[in-house]
Amino acid sequence: MRRLLFIVLVVALGPAVAGQRCDTNDFPLSLPTERFEANGDGTVTDRASGLMWMRCAIGQTWQGERCSGSAERFDWAGAGAAADAVNGSGDWFFNDWRVPGLRDLAMVIERQCVNPRTNLTLFPDTPPDFFWTSTLRPGDEDGDAYALSFGPEGVQHRPKSEQYYLRLVRTAAP
Repeated sequence: MRRLLFIVLVVALGPAVAGQRCDTNDFPLSLPTERFEANGDGTVTDRASGLMWMRCAIGQTWQGERCSGSAERFDWAGAGAAADAVNGSGDWFFNDWRVPGLRDLAMVIERQCVNPRTNLTLFPDTPPDFFWTSTLRPGDEDGDAYALSFGPEGVQHRPKSEQYYLRLVRTAAP
């Protein structure tokens, strides 16, 4: 069954995701595609949470079913500035995109998959590395913030000066 699922993922999603492995022997997928609505514009809306996500990391461009280009890295302040720039540009139809909180970003982790730990149908070409969150380390607001890895590292508090990827989110209209 495990080999079959891996083969299905490679065939369905293409060779760029051949490194991803998913194990559904013990538990079902935690981030099912059916929970989301594809908006046809490079975003998806999570029906369960009411959050709208950019499918690509900042720096990548949505190309119909994939993300092209290279994801950009930012320090923590730069991630907030990138969200502000997206909001000011008008290119993404809304002006309330934000850096996700830790709980928000954790909602798009697929616990049954690795390399990267997300649903690649929803979030194709996701780097298996750290992404910034807006969540600060309690008691250390001047030094560290939380980053969540779509690789094997999980959640870690990291110095705000380090460079990580960014995926933006907004609260969808009811």
